[in-house]
Amino acid sequence: MAWKKTEKLMKWFLPWLVPMLILLVWYYTTLPGKNNTLFPSPDKVISRTIEMTKSGQLWQYISISALRAGKGLLLGGFIGLVLAFFTGLNKNLDLTFNTTIQMLRTIPVLAAISLMIIWFGIGEQVKVYIVAFGVFFPIYINTYHGIKTVDRGLLEMGRVYGLSRFKIFWEIILPGALPSILVGVKLSLGTMWLLLIASEQIATDAGIGYMAMSARELLQMDKIVLAILLYAILGKLSDVIATFLERVLIRWREA
Repeated sequence: MAWKKTEKLMKWFLPWLVPMLILLVWYYTTLPGKNNTLFPSPDKVISRTIEMTKSGQLWQYISISALRAGKGLLLGGFIGLVLAFFTGLNKNLDLTFNTTIQMLRTIPVLAAISLMIIWFGIGEQVKVYIVAFGVFFPIYINTYHGIKTVDRGLLEMGRVYGLSRFKIFWEIILPGALPSILVGVKLSLGTMWLLLIASEQIATDAGIGYMAMSARELLQMDKIVLAILLYAILGKLSDVIATFLERVLIRWREA
C-alpha cells in the first residue's frame, strides 16, 4: 500500500519537477543585487497578473485567444478526419488526393500567411484559418496512418462473420485507428498554440498575442513574460486534456 501511494505521488510530482526548478532559478536570478535588468522578477509578474485580473482584461484576452484556437482546431481537425477516412478507406480517393495532401504538407504555414492575408484580409477569419491549416496535417496524417495499419486479419474475420461495412468500420477500423488519431490530436494541440501566436501578430486589438505585442512596444517586460507563461499554461492544459482523452477512449490498450 505504501509503495502504491509513493508511486501515485511520483506520477503527480515528476511532470511538475522541471517547471518548479525553472521557477526557482528565475526567482534566484532576479533577487535584489543580482544586477538583472533584462528580466522581471516573479513578484512583478504576479503583480501585473493581479492587476489585469481585477480589471477583467486578462480573462478577456485569454477567452478571445482560446476561442480563436478552438475554432481553428475544430475546423482543421474536422476536415482532416473526414479526408483521412475517405482516402484511407477508398483506393481511388487515396490515389487522387493523398499525394497532393502530402505535397501541401511540406509548405511552411508561416510562408502561407501572406497569401491567406490577401485572400481573407486581416480580420478574425484569417486567424482561425491559419490555425486550421496548421492542425489539419497532423490529424490527417496520423488518422490516415492509423487506418492503413489496422490488422488485415481482423478485417477478414469481420467479413467472414458477415459484418456490414458500417459495423466493420465502427467495430474494427475505428478502434484500431483511434490511438493514431489521438496522437494526431495531441500534436495538433501543440501546433495550435504556436500558430495562434503568429496569427495574433496580424493587426489585432485583443488576445494574448496582442498583449505581448503591445507590451513589447512599451517595453513592459513583466507583461511579455506573463503572455509567455499564459501560452505555456494553456499548452500544458491542452496536453492534460489529450492525455485524459487517451485514458478514457483507449482504456483497452492500457489493460
